[in-house]
Order: sequence, then structure tokens, then C-alpha cells
Amino acid sequence: MSNFEDKNKKLLERAEENRLVRRIVVIALSAIIVVILAGVGSVYFYINRALKPLDPNSAKKVVVTIPNGASVGEIGEILEKKKVIRNGTVFHYYCKYKNENDFMAGVYQLSPSMTIDEVISIMESGKTYTNGLTLTIPEGYWVKDIAKRIAQKTNLDENDILKKMADRNYIKTHYLKDYPFLKAPISDKNIKYPLEGYLFPATYQFTKKNPSLDVMIKAMLDKTSKIANKYQDDIQKSSLGSLHKVLTMASLVEGEANNETDRRKIAGVFYNRLKRNMLLQTDPTISYAEQRHIVTYTEKDLNVDSPYNTYKVKGLPAGPINNPSEISIIAVLNPIPSKNLYFYARPNGKVLYAETLDEHNANVRKYRSEWSHVKGE
Repeated sequence: MSNFEDKNKKLLERAEENRLVRRIVVIALSAIIVVILAGVGSVYFYINRALKPLDPNSAKKVVVTIPNGASVGEIGEILEKKKVIRNGTVFHYYCKYKNENDFMAGVYQLSPSMTIDEVISIMESGKTYTNGLTLTIPEGYWVKDIAKRIAQKTNLDENDILKKMADRNYIKTHYLKDYPFLKAPISDKNIKYPLEGYLFPATYQFTKKNPSLDVMIKAMLDKTSKIANKYQDDIQKSSLGSLHKVLTMASLVEGEANNETDRRKIAGVFYNRLKRNMLLQTDPTISYAEQRHIVTYTEKDLNVDSPYNTYKVKGLPAGPINNPSEISIIAVLNPIPSKNLYFYARPNGKVLYAETLDEHNANVRKYRSEWSHVKGE
């Protein structure tokens, strides 16, 4: 065989190999495209089906409670669990895609016959199912304030509520198993109300006009449990080291300031004083010790014998003196560092800070007269 014939044979073989490779590539690409199209089609069908009503012919009405502060993902889980929608995850990402996140807490009457867009529209409108109870617990409320609010909104008796709130055996029997963080306040006999600090301030929606006390308390404890889990790592890393102490300091901060910056600054002052083994000397603890809201304090008030009186007891008081907000909890976990050891709150809400006692006393002398125009108990 001549060199020409040999080269020609090799070229023909190479061309055949190339054709074979091209066929294989085309077949492989075709297979991949078919798989991709099938996958896309499956995903499209899955999502399209999830966006349609769960049961278009259903006449069923489902009462759904959307708690205060619930995320879109959590709302999706609630709706799926209540069998209003087919898939909570699809609901979550659909809302993100459409930038729908302005949902309002409340009790809603929905139906499996509704589309996701209809469900979204109702929850954004705030048109709640009005047959139930809306209970708002403001930030900084005492247990006795909460008892009064509950009594005003329901057919429960205020004194009966307070008796249960002070009954350690009742609290232990009804709540400790589900909320083990209550062990600390239940075991301390110096604490007036073991649930103080643990009834999270928020707006709660109930399907009944007169829910039981246990149902309402558990809703508040559920919210506290959620907050505790959210900041668990920060709580453990803090110098306070426990939820009970964090809530206790947060309640002091709640009683002293009304904006985020001052709360963080005041938390820093409290930490500075604790490090130096100084008395915290925070006035709201006197009010709580006497169980009356006081604006101006006398020498007798400052000397009241109580485990809550931070003018006499070093360190934190026995327990929380109110039910603090999440903002105050965050302030305690993220204080603003400073050298300040003192602060003075004016009636207009402005807080003055000082590193030395002389500076603090000068602030007090300058602005104390302002409080004479504020009426208290």
C-alpha cells in the first residue's frame, strides 16, 4: 500500500470517528435537553399546582391565627398546617418573588378554595375575623397590669388571675413542663410573680371571645420561648449567662428608656456598675417593690425593704420588674460601651450621662425641678 493510500485510509477512519463522536454528542445533548425540559416541566407543574386552590369546590371556612412578628416562611407553614394552601415553601418563595411581606397579625377566616393571591390579599388588608379576642400587652407592663387588661377584655376576674399568677404550684403544674425556663423564677421565693418578665408584650389574637387564662398565658410564653431561642447563643455568651438575668436587666432598661440608643447606653452603664460592685440604684425597682407607679421618690421609698430595691440590694433585683420588649433584650445583649457610671432621665425623655458622681449631681441639681411639674401617685 502506497503512502498516499495509507494517509487516505487514515483520513477516512478519522472522519468516521468524528462522525461517530458527533452522533454521540448530539444524542447526549438531546438526552440532557430532554431531562432538563422534563425537570423544568415537572417544576413548573409542581409550582403551578401549588399556587392553585387546594380544593376549588370547598365551602369550608378555616380560622387561622397569624401571630405578631411571624415571618413569611412561618406564615406559609401555618397555612399549610391548617390545610388552606398546598405548600408553605412555595408560598414563601412566591411571596418573595412578588415582594409580598406586609402581612398583618390577626385571626383570619380563610378557605381551601382560595388562591394564594386571595389569601395574601386578605392577610395584607388586616380584615381579621372579628368573632375572637384581640389582646394587646404593651411593653413594660407589670403582671398586675396584664391581669387588669385581661379582666377588662374577658369575663375573668382580676383577683383570681393575680392569685394564679402568684401561685407557684399552679404555675409549676400548668407551665413548667412546656417552658422549662420558668424553673428559675418558680424556685426563688423572693420573686413576687414567677411569670413577671416572661409574658411577652405583643398583640395576640384568639379565636374565642373569652379564651381560658391558660390559653392566653401560653400564647405569651410561646412568644418568650421563641425570643429565647432566637438569642440563645448571645444569652449564653453574655456575662449574665442566663435568660432570667437577661430578662431582669432588660426590664430595668425598659423602665428607664424609651428609645433604642438610650436603652443600649443605659445597659452599658448597668454593666459598668455591676463590674465595680456598685448599687444599680434604678428608680423603677422602687415602684415595683411598692407595687405602685411612682414618679417622684421620697427617702422612705428609697429605703423600702425589698429584694427588688436596687438602692439597698447589690447586683440585679430578685427578678424582672416588668415584661420587657425585644428591643430592651437586644440592648442588654448589645450594650454601647462607655465609661459612664451614672445617668439621669429628664421628663422630656432626654437622658444625661456622666462618668463621675460630681457630674451626675450637677445634672440632677440643674434639672430636678422639672419633675416637680410631673404629677405622680
